[in-house]
Amino acid sequence: MTATVRSRAIVSMQSRPVLKRHVRLQYDGVREAWALLSPEKIFWPNEVSLDILRLCNGRHNVAQMIALLADQYTAEQEEITPDISAFLQEWSDKFLVSL
Repeated sequence: MTATVRSRAIVSMQSRPVLKRHVRLQYDGVREAWALLSPEKIFWPNEVSLDILRLCNGRHNVAQMIALLADQYTAEQEEITPDISAFLQEWSDKFLVSL
């Protein structure tokens, strides 16, 4: 029997995050909130997390995502970069986002 070893993907500015195939965003009309659904788990992202997740479509690299979010929130890119990178790393580590 062979053990499966998973290697940890590390977020970089060139990473193009995308939601894993088993993960999807869905609006819950009863709660009037967006949910991130994955097998056996439901996450209720806040507004900022939802904006990041919506950009996880494989079309934007992390640097582009930061620029878009900085513009959207009228924030300095240098201020939000650590938070966005940490968020993406955490969700990648939970196997919800591919980098």
